[in-house]
Amino acid sequence: IVALLCSTINTNAQTDADTTEVKTWNLKGSAGLNFSQTSLSNWSAGGDNAVAGNAFLNAGLDYKKGHWLWQNTLALEYGLTWTDTNNSQKSTDKIEIVTQIGYTTDNKWDYSAMADLKSQFANGYNYPNRENYISKFMAPAYSNVSVGIEYKPADKFYSAYFSPLAGKFTFVNDDYLSDLGSFGVDPGDKFRAEFGAYLKGKLEKDIMENVKLMTDANFFTAYDKSFGNVDVEWNLLLNMKINKYLNASLSTTLKYDDDVKYIDSDGNQHGARVQFKEILGVGIGYNF
Repeated sequence: IVALLCSTINTNAQTDADTTEVKTWNLKGSAGLNFSQTSLSNWSAGGDNAVAGNAFLNAGLDYKKGHWLWQNTLALEYGLTWTDTNNSQKSTDKIEIVTQIGYTTDNKWDYSAMADLKSQFANGYNYPNRENYISKFMAPAYSNVSVGIEYKPADKFYSAYFSPLAGKFTFVNDDYLSDLGSFGVDPGDKFRAEFGAYLKGKLEKDIMENVKLMTDANFFTAYDKSFGNVDVEWNLLLNMKINKYLNASLSTTLKYDDDVKYIDSDGNQHGARVQFKEILGVGIGYNF
């Protein structure tokens, strides 16, 4: 891939020198606050008063010049739920930064390098246990670094990226969690590196007026004795614009990582399980 990229750059150097391109920055995204509330009084069927809210920001900044395209995305999300019984507890927490630079000759195939970082803002607990946290900022944090090739037709709404040279790095920057061997690190270690193959597919499309679908699926398998055991992460966001300021959104995340063991409410550890999160919200939103 590196040799092909170098030869392509050399072949097109003269053409690029004779062509004047205007540097282009493109910023787009959405931000908002979603709320839900339940109030009960003498309700015979039972239940609990509850208030929930979450804030989110999804932004993308792209730079294009000639055959080069540099794409950057930022996704932030944090939410809390309050009930009479359990008081406040975290419902969602997300930090995700992705950067990708690519070189294309035909507006279909890009020779690319990609890196990302994923973590969270606050401590996480296995409720109702609030004494011992099970996660926190940078514990864990995940980073994928790769070089590969991406198929991305200029007039289409989807893309597929494949890297045979990818690194997956896990950080557990906390002594307590590190000593437990959480998130696949060896007990006492705060870092784990895996090298393997990486595949990512993306789709972004307006499926009807004021309704936009965005989804991506990520797959990684390591070049070791676990080869063929695939880590999966699938994200989906359906954004529905009601009017200029009100919007509704549905987001889901499905994960499977064989290195992340399931811990029940009694603190017992079990084998890896499929993780799933779903959030439906109506609130104030702004698209830019």
